[in-house]
Amino acid sequence: MSDISIAVKRTKTADRILELWERYSYVAIFIAIFITFVGVSKNLTWSSVMLVLRQSAVIGIIGFGMALVILVGDIDLSVGSGLVLISGLTVMVYNATDGNSFIALLAALGMGIAAGLFNGLLVGLAKMPPFIVTLATMLIFRSMALYISDSKLYELDSSKASFSALHYGFGNSSFLTVPIVGIMFLLVACAAIYMCTSTKYGKKIYALGSNARAARLAGINTEWLKVSLFVICGLLVGFSAFVNAAMNRSVSPATTGQTFEMFAIAGIVLGGISMSGGKGHTAGIIFGTMSFTMVSRIIDAFELSTTMNNTVKGIILLLAIALQMIKKRAKE
Repeated sequence: MSDISIAVKRTKTADRILELWERYSYVAIFIAIFITFVGVSKNLTWSSVMLVLRQSAVIGIIGFGMALVILVGDIDLSVGSGLVLISGLTVMVYNATDGNSFIALLAALGMGIAAGLFNGLLVGLAKMPPFIVTLATMLIFRSMALYISDSKLYELDSSKASFSALHYGFGNSSFLTVPIVGIMFLLVACAAIYMCTSTKYGKKIYALGSNARAARLAGINTEWLKVSLFVICGLLVGFSAFVNAAMNRSVSPATTGQTFEMFAIAGIVLGGISMSGGKGHTAGIIFGTMSFTMVSRIIDAFELSTTMNNTVKGIILLLAIALQMIKKRAKE
């Protein structure tokens, strides 16, 4: 075999390895973090694994909404503040309707759609920078949550008839040992994965994220597509706000949802979604979000100062982004 043939074969092998790494790197990262998690856990049980799934639910649901926006090259920094505002108002609706969980859910979804539509119209139609728009709405939503509650806790009324069904039956119960909120997270994941991989709408998302000009020339209404993605993101924030309210007896307007936008982005990046848009598999968000949750548990196991938690998480986020850049340069 000639030297040229050997070189070509090696190049093809290297390309194949890079392709596999680019497609499934989130699995390798998850396995590495899980092995570390097992190593530091003094008593690893099925319950502790399911606890990771439960703790990933709220961020994971938000993450799928955020990922759709990031896939077209935009971003939504308002998801954490939107969650606390909608969670608080959901609690108020629940208490005002004598504990009607269904009306509270509809209210949460409606408010999420409204918040997403507001962001989407400014970004998609008015063509304002998404970073600035969602930074502004992040401040607005948090401020509104504080103002409406007079900086006090939003608290579920435990005397209402359906409190147990909402708080214990949905927010903190399990089905066949799997947390209900974890099942909701996985159902949202299945819906998002199907939409992105098996529908024309999903193909339009990747087309817009890969090349906006080519997408417009192909007849895609890119402006309204962006609006619709922000609406879906808002819808999922609304649903995660309802889940958050069901899981907790109270919502703090000052602290609930803080840095959730960063945690969602971290889960997305660890899941292999490119921050530049147009690349990545939404299935990776399940692995990425759970990986980031396990990182928190690992930090707790090492008994580091709580003031250092976000430092470690920030470093991990930088490393994940650096890994994306290395993969891109290696491919080039």
